[in-house]
Amino acid sequence: MTDMNKLNAEALEKVAGGQMNVVYNPHEGYSYVNCRREPSLDSEVFFTIPNGTEVYPTGRVVFNNGFNWYEINLAGAYDYGWVAGHLIGR
Repeated sequence: MTDMNKLNAEALEKVAGGQMNVVYNPHEGYSYVNCRREPSLDSEVFFTIPNGTEVYPTGRVVFNNGFNWYEINLAGAYDYGWVAGHLIGR
């Protein structure tokens, strides 16, 4: 199993177990998380999500730029976007 596949398998297990559902940006001065159109740091920021907001991972995970990226949806929203995994927690 490649490192990428191992990371994705572990990430999917966390999502499936309902362990990841609230966004939080630990970087000083940021009270929000960027949600991007594609799973990449180079991708356009689609919208921002305030810290503490509950999100709903779809189960799709992509490894890119050294991060697991989770496709997420917000309650009541029709749009989906991508958030770096280290910004999603309990």
